[in-house]
Amino acid sequence: MKDPLDRATSHPPPTLGEGCVRRYDPKALRDEDGTEFPGAEALWRSLHSDQPPAEPDGKTDGDPPSTAA
Repeated sequence: MKDPLDRATSHPPPTLGEGCVRRYDPKALRDEDGTEFPGAEALWRSLHSDQPPAEPDGKTDGDPPSTAA
């Protein structure tokens, strides 16, 4: 290890694009990168089960009233 700042054991995968369209290179992603999370939906539902369902306009009952005039 020649660079004293290079102590981390993990590095992010390569990216494509710049600015707002920057994203991970799908061709460079591997199973070891942790790109799959099959339990994500179940975890999301368990963490948000106490929230009321969204209304058709996307707002929930708990949102503050709009101040638009």
